[in-house]
Amino acid sequence: MTTTQQRAPWITPFTVKGDHVTLVPLEAGHEAELVDAVEDGKVWDTWFAAVPSPDGMRQEIEWRLGLAEEGRMVPFTVLDAQGRIAGMTAYMNVDAANRRLEIGHTWYRGSVQRTSLNTEAKLLLLRHAFEQQDCIAVGFRTAFFNQPSRRAIERLGAKLEGVWRNHLVLPDGTLRDTCYYSVINGEWPAVQRHLTWLLARAGSASESA
Repeated sequence: MTTTQQRAPWITPFTVKGDHVTLVPLEAGHEAELVDAVEDGKVWDTWFAAVPSPDGMRQEIEWRLGLAEEGRMVPFTVLDAQGRIAGMTAYMNVDAANRRLEIGHTWYRGSVQRTSLNTEAKLLLLRHAFEQQDCIAVGFRTAFFNQPSRRAIERLGAKLEGVWRNHLVLPDGTLRDTCYYSVINGEWPAVQRHLTWLLARAGSASESA
């Protein structure tokens, strides 16, 4: 007689805290504060980035939690240094068999953009992926026309692997080209050193200001 056992997920939800950011598992109860965050700067109001609108936040949360149940995503709510909800991010396209995943579906309220919050969030997520999950590669993807996102990913030290032409059909019928970046395990020590240096330099600048 054989029995079927449900395989444990490769990555289970976790909380991680830094000086500038805390990442906690996404919960349905975060909806109201996430709506407040996405209205800060109207960050959903772009044609090329899939940021949920205030009216679509509940559906977005349900979608992310549904993928989490399937083991395909580990979604997080992002808190700033004061504990205020600042946005969302996730491990996505989780591939346990090949020890790969992507970091994406990320957005932040306007008032925390271009601060150390994103740098530290990516440092914490990359560190967990490479050092706790033994990943061999972590990917990032963004729209070709999303120049701020492309600059932010490149600033992390990720390398452009290529551009996926006509990758997605957007809700209005526009075709989106997607830029795919990655950090591989052999690059992690240098990328980690770079990110900690960026954070230290930003801290020194703020202290002397």
